[in-house]
Amino acid sequence: MSTHSPADDGFRAFVEQQWGPLVRVAYLLTGDRGHAEDLVQAALEKTHRKWGRVSRMEAPVAYVRKAMVNTAISWRRRRRVSEVPLLATDSPPGSSGADAYGSIEQRQQVTAALRTLPPRMRAVLVLRYFADLGESEVAELLGCSVGTVKSQASRGLDRLRAHLNPVPERTRA
Repeated sequence: MSTHSPADDGFRAFVEQQWGPLVRVAYLLTGDRGHAEDLVQAALEKTHRKWGRVSRMEAPVAYVRKAMVNTAISWRRRRRVSEVPLLATDSPPGSSGADAYGSIEQRQQVTAALRTLPPRMRAVLVLRYFADLGESEVAELLGCSVGTVKSQASRGLDRLRAHLNPVPERTRA
């Protein structure tokens, strides 16, 4: 006798296939590996309840991403993390490790800069540039206009640049 219901058909395989990519997106949204996993878990729980309908969608992963973004934005508690643990699985694909410290330092700086952004702006940047979604896809996912995505992305990139490349203050004579 099978222990899974018809609504579970394909859900386990979906989770196994998408877990890594979803955690990476969630990590950029939250800035913390543990919170990222919690976020993915919460989104998958919401998805599982509607899996019969979600599994017939053209892109079920888009539904999960939307659930992740909405959950991340709605979490009222601001979680502060003093350090960013890096795991072996966090290294970029195909990296030879030649300059492992430089890439880790750069990744930590970008992650720290992302955490300074408001949640919705952070979501736009993560979905647009990390998840490689188009402006219209991000707009649909976040329930806003393409213009809002463009302006949030532009402002967010400006803030990241300012955070990563601060202009030294001039000393007065």
